[in-house]
Amino acid sequence: MTRTSLAPLSTLVVIGLLLGSAQALALEGDASAPIEVEANQLDLDDREGTAVYTGNVDIRQGSMQLTGDRVEIRRNDQGQLSQATATGERAYIEQLPAPDEPMVRGWGRTVIYHVAERRIELIDRAELHQGGDTFDGGYLEYFLDRRVVQARSDAEGVQERQRVRMTLEPAKQGGQ
Repeated sequence: MTRTSLAPLSTLVVIGLLLGSAQALALEGDASAPIEVEANQLDLDDREGTAVYTGNVDIRQGSMQLTGDRVEIRRNDQGQLSQATATGERAYIEQLPAPDEPMVRGWGRTVIYHVAERRIELIDRAELHQGGDTFDGGYLEYFLDRRVVQARSDAEGVQERQRVRMTLEPAKQGGQ
């Protein structure tokens, strides 16, 4: 397992803001922007606290986007968002953290955001990119508050191991 601390990736709070988490940080206008959802189908179960969007799902709010073949949103007993799961051949999340920073992008066959833990999982063919910095593996886990990435070559339920790879761009020196 590889463990790396990354300050620039602390802005990977796409789904938190996307789904109304007031504690998340991002572009100032993102939290107040309207949420736009496109899908082929919606199955909503108020009693169970779930909403399942299927068929080319595209959710956007400001600079943020979450896509997948299927997106399931779960709420807890108090009606608060507890988990969002996007699945598909290449489920995707992105966010522009600040006007002068590069877009943060993440992919996997499964993307899971655990709201209470403020944790994002990218599973199976997982990738996380910001500028020239990239992480690839079978499983990537990103802890928003601690700014920690954990990467593994395999994930539960995944047939083949996918070696962990990391590329970090050197920090630019002042004036260069």
